[in-house]
Order: sequence, then structure tokens, then C-alpha cells
Amino acid sequence: MVMAIRAVLWDIDDTIFDYATADRAGMRRHLRAEGLAGAFGSAEDALKRWRQATETHWARFSAGETGWEEQRRDRVRTFLDDPALPDRDANAWFTRYIAHYEAAWELFPDTVPVLDLLASDYRHGVLSNSSLHNQDRKLRLLGVRDRFEAVVCAADIGVSKPEPGAFHTACTALGLAPHEVAYVGDQPDIDARGAAEAGLMGVWLDRRGRGGRPELTRITGLDQLPSLLRADTRFGAQDTFG
Repeated sequence: MVMAIRAVLWDIDDTIFDYATADRAGMRRHLRAEGLAGAFGSAEDALKRWRQATETHWARFSAGETGWEEQRRDRVRTFLDDPALPDRDANAWFTRYIAHYEAAWELFPDTVPVLDLLASDYRHGVLSNSSLHNQDRKLRLLGVRDRFEAVVCAADIGVSKPEPGAFHTACTALGLAPHEVAYVGDQPDIDARGAAEAGLMGVWLDRRGRGGRPELTRITGLDQLPSLLRADTRFGAQDTFG
């Protein structure tokens, strides 16, 4: 049985946008500018500390325990080990970091070519666990906002991936049933498994070639996506397509 896919929903960070590289480059530049280049051991140690702080406070934000601006400030306080840092100073520090981070923004090289290949046959939208303010601006600065009919974000709808409600809200924004939509993301559980359990075609974009997870439909580059979308992959799918 083949169910025709009519639209693709996309994750953004580390799927179409090279978040990891921008985060690394931005933090290195920021630490140098702040005079903190040697304060946390190596640059990789500092980046690990920053990502741990991000994961901790993003989880609190996703759970509704804190707000968007608050989680940003708390990331700074945790990273600097200064829980009493005033809001104004935390905001200013984060703003300076963001300037360095945004200066390093780039799409993955395969993003635009594949969006071009799929443009005539599929509708496109975004589902992100970030905020609309953040991700809409990012897509505009990267020059691809007009590629997507809808941009749906967890911070604005009140439910995050992998909850089915997040995927269903995005499908509703496109006016399509879940089985008519594919979701492409870099996280095997949050993205691919979550989408599949919500009734979409879940596609794990495994750019780093981690492998495993044979129950998931996996690709290692976006160049494999066009032929995948035209195949029946939700019944007895192979670990890697291509």
C-alpha cells in the first residue's frame, strides 16, 4: 500500500541549518571577545559547558517551568557560574554571544538544491522546538523563509516534539492529514520516531552516520530525500535509503 506524500515538514537546526558549526564558531569568537578564552580550559570544554547549560534550561522551558527570555538568562548564569548575575547583565552577555553566533550562520550545502528539486511536487513547512520569533528571523536571514508555507514552533503552540500534538498542529497548518506529510529531522527520537508515532512519515537525517535504529527510516544526506519521498517506506523500511 502506497500513501502519497503531499508535503514535507522540516526541522531547522542541524537539519537544514548547520547549527553545531555556528554554535562552535560563535562561542569561540565570543569567549575571545569577552576575555574568557582560557577560563574554561579548552574551547571544546567551554562549548561542552555551554551546551550542557543550554540543554538543562531548554528542558525547563519545554516543560513550561520558565519563559523564553528567562531560559536565556539562566543559560548565561549557569555557564558563568554566577547565579546572582542581574537580568540586565545576563541579557547583555547573551546579546553579545548571539551577534557572534549569527555571524557564523550557514545553511548546509545540500539544503537549497534539494528544496529546489522538491519545490514543484511538494508543499513545505517547518516544525521547530524553538520560538517563532527566533526561527522565522533565522530563515529570513538565511534567505529561505519564502520556501515554507508555515512555520510552527513549540514555544508558540505550547507543545513540543516528540509529542503528537506538535506534529498534528503543523499538519493542520498545512491543511493535510498526518499520513500525507513527511517530517525530516536530525534527531532519531524527537524527530523521526515522534513523527512516525504521530502518523507522519518520519525521516531521520543522520548526517554524522551514527547508524543503528533499524526501525527508523534513515538517510545520511538530503540528496537521498527526493527518491525516498516517492517510495513506500513506512512498511518494512530499510535502515538507510539510497
